[in-house]
Amino acid sequence: MPKLLCVYCASSDRLDAKYLNLADELGTRLVAEGWDLVFGGGRTGMMGAVARAVKKAGGRVVGVIPEFIKVRELAYDEADELVTVITMRERKLLLETRADAFVALPGGWGTLEEIVEILTLRQLNVVRKPCVLLNYGGFYDPLLQLFDRMQEQHFYKESNRSLYRVVGSVAEVFPAIAAGAAPADPKWYETR
Repeated sequence: MPKLLCVYCASSDRLDAKYLNLADELGTRLVAEGWDLVFGGGRTGMMGAVARAVKKAGGRVVGVIPEFIKVRELAYDEADELVTVITMRERKLLLETRADAFVALPGGWGTLEEIVEILTLRQLNVVRKPCVLLNYGGFYDPLLQLFDRMQEQHFYKESNRSLYRVVGSVAEVFPAIAAGAAPADPKWYETR
């Protein structure tokens, strides 16, 4: 059975077509690389685009959606498996446990919150799965600059940069995943 790639991305329906095309490209490539999709279960924005591309390419789609979003008729009902949960926290936990790797496409607060939680769990060595930021068109440059500043000011160790990979295109995502997940160094510094 193919592995599940968790894709974090925007649900906004007001995005430039280039972002929807990016999601479509990733969904198509994901299946070609032998993966299936686990995602937030939505039908709008990039979330819907990636799911539709996976289905069109013959892949399996697993959605995890909170009830309060589902009742707004925002669920991707064509999913092979659509798991309904009560809270966003439950959604994130199911995505984390079911996924074999994580990719963050451009997105808003939800996408950022989800991928940063996975990075935190990677840093704590709770999650040991590959994590990739798809920095399409430099979208994540400001975040990466903040990560640099955090490291420079000793909020985390330089070695923790190996806990995630940054790529600029869909073609680079799967080699980055295949490179595996580096183990985390102990998070805490020696006290003085």
